Amino acid sequence: MKRIALPILSLLLLGCGNDPLPKPKGYLRLEYPKAVYEKTVVPLPFSFEKNKLSEPIKTVKSTATTHGIDVKYPSLNATIYLTYKEVHSNLDSLLRDAQNLTQKHTIKADEISQGEFINAENRTYGMLYEIGGDAASQSQFYVTDSTTHFLSGSLYFYAKPNYDSIYPAAEYLKKDIKHIMETVRWKE
Repeated sequence: MKRIALPILSLLLLGCGNDPLPKPKGYLRLEYPKAVYEKTVVPLPFSFEKNKLSEPIKTVKSTATTHGIDVKYPSLNATIYLTYKEVHSNLDSLLRDAQNLTQKHTIKADEISQGEFINAENRTYGMLYEIGGDAASQSQFYVTDSTTHFLSGSLYFYAKPNYDSIYPAAEYLKKDIKHIMETVRWKE
């Protein structure tokens, strides 16, 4: 009996070392490449700089009064949709439409903050809307020269809106949207 008890007792003493510790929480760390911008070459009455991480712009969808451009980011599963319209005494209507599009997201949004954009030197004035929460679009914006040109844009992800999951990518692309707004140049 002593032969069996001694090995069991020694195993119990050796097996009871340190108390178990819970694992620390792990957080997903997403790192995106530093943005490198290039001027776009599109057959429209404006130009802008886009991030090289996005696909080259291949097509411009046009009707008699509207032109659409998609700035696609396959690695982020997102697209910035741009829509250009000429101003013909309809600036109030274009502004209202852009603001109404943003307000449609209030159903799912936790918050909508807005930031005014003014670049008098390049005659670009606009607004950037940042939408927090599980809304379909995380950012919306418009820029105009108030007399001839109006450009609006929206950021959409190809995923079910989950703000916590897309937040890092949304923040990265918000910088690209700001850069687009800053580099819009109207062609005369």
